[in-house]
Amino acid sequence: MRAWQVERRKRTRHLIELGGLVVKAGIIELTNDDRAIIYGAMRWIADKLQSDDAGHARDLWAAKGRQAFDAEGREE
Repeated sequence: MRAWQVERRKRTRHLIELGGLVVKAGIIELTNDDRAIIYGAMRWIADKLQSDDAGHARDLWAAKGRQAFDAEGREE
């Protein structure tokens, strides 16, 4: 397999995993699959991560994410 094919597959897998997080978080149902809402929310997150409050937001969101993954692991 050529190097560009390997890289393309890695990128595709990465994008699929990120999309899976959107589904796992329930965003699709909560927004009625409205792409403008989803994109707007993601832009808001990006803006927050570029603000003076980025460190606090990162810490808060990372903690919430770890809690969700841990809770999901206990359910399985």
